[in-house]
Amino acid sequence: MRSPSGILITALSVQRTTSARAASPFARSFGRGASSCSASAIKMSSTATAEDLQSKLEAAMEVTHPSYEVVNKDIVSEYGSYCTLYRHKQTGAELLSVATDDDNKVFGITFRTPPSDSTGVPHILEHSVLCGSKKYKTKDPFVRLLQGSLNTFLNAFTYPDRTCYVVASQNTKDFYNLINVYADAVYNPRAINDPSVHAQEGWHLELEKKEDPLVYKGVVFNEMKGVYSSPDSLLNRESSRCLYPDTTYGVDSGGDPTVIPDLSFEQFRDFHGKFYHPANSRIFFSGDDDVYSRLEIMDEYLKEFDESPESKPASKIEWQKKLYSEPRRERHPYPVGGGQPELHMTSVNWLLNDEPMTSLEELTWNILDHLLMGTPSSSLYKTIMESGLGNQITGGGLSDELLQATFSVGLKGVQPGQVDDVEKLVVDTLTKISEEGFTEDDIASSLNTIEFQMREFNTGGFPKGLAWMLGSMSHWIYDNSPTEALKFEKPLAELKEMIATSGSKVFQDLIKKYLLENTHRVTVEMVPSKTLEAEQLKDEEDRLAAIKASLSDEDLDGIIKSTIELKEKQAKEDTPEDIATIPSLVLEDLTREQAEYPIEVEENANGSGITVVKHELGSTSGIAYVDVGLDLSAIPLSEVPLLSLFTRLTKEAGAGEYSDVAISRAIGTYTGGISLSMLQSSVIPEGADGSEVGDDSHMMTKLFLRGKATSDQVDKLFDFYKLLLTDAKLDSQKKAVEMLKESKSRIESSIQGSGHSYANSRIKSRYSPSGYIEEQMSGVTYLETVKGLLQQAEEDWPSLLARLEAIRDALIKGAACRDGMIVNITGDKQVLETIQPSVDKLLETLPGDADGEKMQNFYTEEHPWIKQARVAMSESFGVIDEGFVVPTQVSYVGKGGQLFTKGEKVSGSAAVAARYLRTGYLWDYVRVIGGAYGGFCTFSPSNGIFSYLSYRDPNLAETIDVYDGAADALMKAAEAMTPEDLATAVIGAVGDLDGALSPDQKGWTSLQRWIKNESPERRQQFRDEVLGTTVDDFKAFAQRLKDIKNPSVAVVSSTAAFEAAAKAGKEMEVKVVV
Repeated sequence: MRSPSGILITALSVQRTTSARAASPFARSFGRGASSCSASAIKMSSTATAEDLQSKLEAAMEVTHPSYEVVNKDIVSEYGSYCTLYRHKQTGAELLSVATDDDNKVFGITFRTPPSDSTGVPHILEHSVLCGSKKYKTKDPFVRLLQGSLNTFLNAFTYPDRTCYVVASQNTKDFYNLINVYADAVYNPRAINDPSVHAQEGWHLELEKKEDPLVYKGVVFNEMKGVYSSPDSLLNRESSRCLYPDTTYGVDSGGDPTVIPDLSFEQFRDFHGKFYHPANSRIFFSGDDDVYSRLEIMDEYLKEFDESPESKPASKIEWQKKLYSEPRRERHPYPVGGGQPELHMTSVNWLLNDEPMTSLEELTWNILDHLLMGTPSSSLYKTIMESGLGNQITGGGLSDELLQATFSVGLKGVQPGQVDDVEKLVVDTLTKISEEGFTEDDIASSLNTIEFQMREFNTGGFPKGLAWMLGSMSHWIYDNSPTEALKFEKPLAELKEMIATSGSKVFQDLIKKYLLENTHRVTVEMVPSKTLEAEQLKDEEDRLAAIKASLSDEDLDGIIKSTIELKEKQAKEDTPEDIATIPSLVLEDLTREQAEYPIEVEENANGSGITVVKHELGSTSGIAYVDVGLDLSAIPLSEVPLLSLFTRLTKEAGAGEYSDVAISRAIGTYTGGISLSMLQSSVIPEGADGSEVGDDSHMMTKLFLRGKATSDQVDKLFDFYKLLLTDAKLDSQKKAVEMLKESKSRIESSIQGSGHSYANSRIKSRYSPSGYIEEQMSGVTYLETVKGLLQQAEEDWPSLLARLEAIRDALIKGAACRDGMIVNITGDKQVLETIQPSVDKLLETLPGDADGEKMQNFYTEEHPWIKQARVAMSESFGVIDEGFVVPTQVSYVGKGGQLFTKGEKVSGSAAVAARYLRTGYLWDYVRVIGGAYGGFCTFSPSNGIFSYLSYRDPNLAETIDVYDGAADALMKAAEAMTPEDLATAVIGAVGDLDGALSPDQKGWTSLQRWIKNESPERRQQFRDEVLGTTVDDFKAFAQRLKDIKNPSVAVVSSTAAFEAAAKAGKEMEVKVVV
């Protein structure tokens, strides 16, 4: 979702984009931390002044190159960005150069790629162009970059109308390497001349024996099977198709699995020829690197092409006119499990505009969206959720990242006879709001929330330049200015003036114009079907059987031959000569020292009994990030699964004199937001250095209130903290029931779409008490717990309320509660000095006795939850192979066990070997050959547990066989490993150790390290071990994999897949969960 005036306003991962066209739904994503950067053109020394920096940035705008003409120069002062738009003279390609002082450099190429059908050709091409190119000869340079790059982001996105290729790095040499590989990949891919790439990434017929049935294989084919196993995805697809009957947005750019096999190689190749010419590309740079070098690098690729005047007109995105004279309705099936209640889903969808909006209109709509849907207490969201007509919101409100904006809202879990009531409620509620308007406090709260986000520009772990690019592209791709949309000061001032003059009428008029008077509206109803999954499977089998019946023996021999040849090609190692074409770093390019963040710890601060932890950073733009943590260990393990409900009620049900609406409004008005989250962290015992596997006895558990505010509003933030802790309204039965229904629905959807996470959680729960606790709180078991809590909330509310109140008492009334409290503060020097009086006051007024009892020492004594978990584990399911049935067309296959046991030393080299396995053997055999969307592994040095996992996998038994062959494969690879191979593996692992973090993330990371009792010396030792990894370390890790202790399986899949696996000898205890 694009924020007001075009810029992404918060971390990309938390954008609320569940409407009909969600952001970048199909991506090949491997973003993560990178090492510290090398010298670059704009990077300033610590003694440089702001004037020096401004002078350098202004100079960067003036850079010229003989191959380019300057189209425009602009300064986006809101983000300190100095921009020059160039046009390549020979090809017409546009290049936006954004000079900033950010060392996390970003490069991207975006093409307009509107599909005309649902074969998924833009999505398949997005995967395929990264499989080798003219200059870079390996079968998958993308993987080579994964294995040995310091990238902070490495990704490609397929939107409904465009395809983006993005890289980022803090290391300049690495950055240029990434640019070169990506540029050659998109302009000169091997895929357009090699049909095997289309077969691998898109689809192909597979047959090993004539008597076997034909099957479809292909990475995107299976990815989209997984996507459309999700009822939400099906609802979104049908909503888009209905809203856009005449344009590219009405088809599926990701691909419909029933249509993908219609895509021929010739159509695939022609699509690249039509849309991937430089004239149709928008090239983006951001960061502190040299501008002339940017232009020079791209000219090397662009100059190989001539102009193509027809490219841009051919890719123009057409407007969908509002055609419907009256609202429409459609009904479509979605799959449900045999034991599930037959509840419907529905969504009311509007196409908002069929002509461009101004920046002011876009900003106004984003504020209105927050007023309507931004929080659980927002007017439309609250009314729909509290209606009792369903159990979870669908739609999510505004989606405005494409040429035309939409607005969607509805409910899941609706009784068949109440679907019409949902539509009526949506329209009636909007009508009432349009007549009565919003209060001044409502508007102030939403306005402050959006403005805070825009000014903070906190993109979390994502590069700021990436957020900048995506925000820019949402206008640039439609031939508008790439910079004007990012400037929010002018439209914000205009909107504030309009509100001062007209008040709520500004928003009421928008509701009337774009929603109530807009008849281009479609209500989509999804009807549950317990036979749909089997029908889809039979349809595919019948289609393949018909194809096979139409083929001669000679044709079948050809498919068998193609199957063998493709697998041989996929399994074949790249030659040393081809590997040498991939640009790479050397070990000398790496930073040897581990990055550390400032920390100052004061126990019993001001005699309060509370520990205060501070992190003084260079600049936090006047914002204080403050977390208050309370110890959870006094709560019995049996009550721990209640914490999710407890935290939601604490935050959302109201507190003191504030209703739920009023508290949400006040928090939004005066702060940058408050959240509650649990921290469960294993800790290094006293006397240990963290290099050995522990016995899982030592753990820290805290409930944190996390928030942020400008330094002049910190008192308000702290007042809210105290109010929520002591006087939250836990006694709303209606709220509790509503939240539990929503949680049940959300978890069921999550198991279907992210089954690998649940499989991994289940595996870890068999070997580790802390893993057992995590699974109880967020795994498959938690779904059953939520069902029980819902029943108790509906039938015995006083008992459940008593349990919730007991949790609060344990947190704030325990004799040792202050000794377990932590106040964690992150800010710059001025912020920390400004808020100190407020911190002193907070320490005085937080609950508890300053002279109270001391907590147990978790670094020397066993955590009480661990004791209780050990008892529960001894009485529970034990170590068994399990399968969990959900309605799905794919599998999520997990297998794991104890790789290291108590007392064994774990070297940093284990991280290198595990990563090598993930980006090598598992990528090749689970993803490339097996056709799964993902194949990977996880390893936890603290408890020694190792897991193999797959994602959207067409296989089950075969994938387990791949896992069983991993140890031998790694041993073989180690025996053939060259010094260059080893260096590449080390470089990639070092990249995982370092990240480009936002200020709040630095403070939080530093706190976690301190809680864990992990010393800087231990972190440096681990880094040194990574850097010092040898071939013998790989062999030792392979041997451990071969000797893994007591391995077991956990799989999320369909009934049919489990039946087939059992026939193949892979039997497990199967349970229907959804």
